[in-house]
Amino acid sequence: MATVYSPEREFHLNITAGDIGGYVILPGDPGRCEKIAALFDDAHFVTSNREYTIYTGSIDREKVSVCSTGIGGPSAAIALEELVHCGAHTLIRVGTSGGMDVKVMGGDVVVATGAVRMEGTSREYAPIEYPAVADYEVVTALYQAALDQQLRVHVGVVQSKDSFYGQHDPDSMPVGCGLKQKWEAYIRCGALCSEMETAALFIAGAVRKVRVGSLLTVFANQTRREMGLDDPQCLDSGAAVKAVVGAVRILIRHDQKKTGQNKTI
Repeated sequence: MATVYSPEREFHLNITAGDIGGYVILPGDPGRCEKIAALFDDAHFVTSNREYTIYTGSIDREKVSVCSTGIGGPSAAIALEELVHCGAHTLIRVGTSGGMDVKVMGGDVVVATGAVRMEGTSREYAPIEYPAVADYEVVTALYQAALDQQLRVHVGVVQSKDSFYGQHDPDSMPVGCGLKQKWEAYIRCGALCSEMETAALFIAGAVRKVRVGSLLTVFANQTRREMGLDDPQCLDSGAAVKAVVGAVRILIRHDQKKTGQNKTI
C-alpha cells in the first residue's frame, strides 16, 4: 500500500520515497531528533508535522533517518507504516521507561526482547495470542552497542501500556484493582520496565515484515521506591542514543557483509 489520502506523499509524515533511509531511529520526543541527527554524517532536516519530526543523514555512507513517534502505540504505528511505505526496513525505538524489576535502576538501559501487549494498537494488527518480539539481529546489535558504551544493560521483556497515570495512580482508576493485579503478575514473571510504544512497534513490524528493536533508558523504579530502596533518577538518554547509533552501524556492516556490497548513498 502506498499513501492513503494523498497520491504523492505520506499523509501524516509528509514524506515520499527518497526522503528517508532504510535504517530509522525512533525516539518519542520530537525534541530529540536534532540531537540524534547530530550523530549522523551530513544530516539535514526533512520535515515536521504534528508529533513527527524527521532528519536524514548517513552512517558509514549508508542513508539513515530519525523520526519521532509521539507518545503511545497509535502514533508510533502510524510512523512505522508510513516509513515502511517509503523504504524503511530496520526501525529502532530509543526511549525512556520506568523500572519494574527490583534489579533495574535509574540510568540503566533495557534491550527489549519482547513486550507485554497491555495496549490497544497491536490488537488491531494481530490476535492477542501472537507475541510481540524483537528482531534477533537488532537485539544482538543493541546489546553489543550498549556494552561498547559501557552501559549497565538488561535484556528481556518489557511492558507496554496505554495509560501513564494508570500505572502511577491506579487507586484513582475505577479498574485500579485489576491494574495492580496485572502489574504484580508482570513483575513476578520478570518484566524489566514499563513504557508505551514497544509492543505496537514489534507487532506492526512483524506484520509488515521489517526488523524492529527497542532500547530504553530507565528513568526510575517505582518498585524500588515502594520497597524503601535506593531509587536514583536519570533524565539523560544521551548514552542510549549513542548506543542505538552504534547498533545501526553494526547492522549496516552486518548487512553489507551479507550482501557482499559496500553501498553508498
